[in-house]
Amino acid sequence: MNGNNDDPKTPLLPLHGDHDGRGPPGSQSPSPLLDLFTLGNAFVALGPLLCAVMCLCVRLDGSVASRNMLGVLAWMFAWWLTEAVPMPVTSMAPLFLFPMLGIASADAVARSYMDDVIALVLGSFILALAVEHYNIHRRLALNITLLFCGEPLNPPLLLLGICATTAFVSMWMHNVAAAVMMMPVATGILQRLPEGPARPNAAGKFCKAVVLGVIYSAAIGGMSTLTGTGVNLILVGMWKSYFPEANPISFNTWFFFGFPLALLIFLGLWGILCLMYCSRDSGRALSAYLDKAHLKRELELLGPMAFVEKMVLTVFSMLIVLWMTRSITEDIPGWGALFEGRAGDGTVSVMMATLLFIIPNKKQKGEKLMDWNKCKKLPWNIILLLGAGFAIADGVRSSGLADVLSETLGFLEAAPYLAIAPAVCTISSTITEFTSNNATTTLLIPLLIQIAKTMGVHPLLLMVPGAIGAQFAFLLPTGTPSNIVGFTTGHIEIADMIKVGLPLKITGIAILSLLMPTLGAYVFGTNGKVP
Repeated sequence: MNGNNDDPKTPLLPLHGDHDGRGPPGSQSPSPLLDLFTLGNAFVALGPLLCAVMCLCVRLDGSVASRNMLGVLAWMFAWWLTEAVPMPVTSMAPLFLFPMLGIASADAVARSYMDDVIALVLGSFILALAVEHYNIHRRLALNITLLFCGEPLNPPLLLLGICATTAFVSMWMHNVAAAVMMMPVATGILQRLPEGPARPNAAGKFCKAVVLGVIYSAAIGGMSTLTGTGVNLILVGMWKSYFPEANPISFNTWFFFGFPLALLIFLGLWGILCLMYCSRDSGRALSAYLDKAHLKRELELLGPMAFVEKMVLTVFSMLIVLWMTRSITEDIPGWGALFEGRAGDGTVSVMMATLLFIIPNKKQKGEKLMDWNKCKKLPWNIILLLGAGFAIADGVRSSGLADVLSETLGFLEAAPYLAIAPAVCTISSTITEFTSNNATTTLLIPLLIQIAKTMGVHPLLLMVPGAIGAQFAFLLPTGTPSNIVGFTTGHIEIADMIKVGLPLKITGIAILSLLMPTLGAYVFGTNGKVP
């Protein structure tokens, strides 16, 4: 049967004179074996082959499960990098590979695909869909564009405005939530640019710059405050746990170091994006689509904000406040203390999203701000990709592979500090590409404390570079959920992330290596007594 023809009148059997239904008599049909030897099939076979080589040939000091986990990593990242199968399908591989290779039980790995961070993403995306449905992102995009586009159009200035807004938002809320909130605003600006063959080269480059700017600005902004990312809170918690007699790291203490660090890295990001994607003639090429007078007319056509827009923004604002105040500092615990730490960011994210299905929209009787039909565009591919990242992080830890990786850092004990700080940051930023930021920090900090004691240096001189380096996940979509948010827009590819992420990672490591023994020594008092 010819699977390429859905016509019901097509005969099921070949007609007389059409020997095999593939062509006229005498025509040569390609061998089915030749169909198997394609580049795509080679990429498909590459994953299992690498896994088999790792499982059978590699010898590690750890358990068999750690070796098998290394094989699973090789399989999955081979498929992710080559896109031999769809990325969401690759993301489901731990569900069958972990139980079959003795890494984790089926129930244990399945739990990784639904936790508080995934609940945070679900609730945030429902709110983002509401923002998109009522064109609120369009209104925000027009206002930001008008404020920063300049007269005549200045693409680097507009890019700076979008990235700076994202970084500021990320200072006070979860990196993923900041990326989810700002990505519709950014894509709302990009929707004005042409698509397809008619798109100018400058427009395509500017789209890449904006999306990369948003996801990296979300990560950089979170470095500046304790509440900006879980990594900073893990560092502060471990410092207090290991050194209870030492001065705790307060919100202000971290800000005095984290904000200058984030600002310098942010300026580096902006410079890299401008050099790579904003050519001198880009303003002229884009001005036809981002004309300031035309943008003002479009903003006026939207009219005043309607009730539904105000309510959606109110719910979103309430969510941001709840995110910011759940856990503030040790002295000001926040509202999360009322629930003894049981409530997370995902808790309030889903709760506020639920309100959208309860509050009436005042347009038609019985209609609410959102209904489930509007949620059909929920990005389940992102949910599966996040689940895979968490499953890998749990597998690396539970299989013992994390301990094997930790032991390889023992050589740092004999290195001078001026060399060890960049080395720690480099190793941390490499590991974090393959495990979650939080998992990398939890893995490295105890080891770095031991190395600092052996070297006789202040522990924070190693702990801070290790924790900050864990946030330099700039190369792969799976490095952090923020990267996935940008990757799924379709404007960027893995090659684009590596092209920008590698120099950004090097810039970040260099800036951190310079600031830690100078500004860090003053802020954290690392020149004083070693605890």
